[in-house]
Amino acid sequence: MHPEDGIGTFSLHHRGIEWIEMNDISTPPATPITEEQVYAALRDCYDPELPVNIVDLGLVYGITIVDDWVGVKMTLTTPGCGLADLIVERVRKKILSIPGVHDGDVRLVWQPAWHPGMMSEAARQQLEIKG
Repeated sequence: MHPEDGIGTFSLHHRGIEWIEMNDISTPPATPITEEQVYAALRDCYDPELPVNIVDLGLVYGITIVDDWVGVKMTLTTPGCGLADLIVERVRKKILSIPGVHDGDVRLVWQPAWHPGMMSEAARQQLEIKG
């Protein structure tokens, strides 16, 4: 963009304010981010009290991807979990580590309430739970 274009910005350069190119603010990733990439990253996030990742535990309820932003809707095994902030921060760091992701949010929800039936077969086997 150029000042004469009159598109989106204005110049006060003589007062020390630089031009901001709209493309410099947020550019969608060259390769679209996929749910598979997000789930793969989240499989490296573990519940600190159980040796199972949050995906196989059934804690991830949904993923939303908009350009370079990823949102994760998830729950915990219990609403009173004292490690909630730690888990949420780990999940956020994992999604931000995905190539092309520049921002992300983690939303904790309590409905539907988590129960052991939400775990994958692999998680049940790992925890030796009969299903």
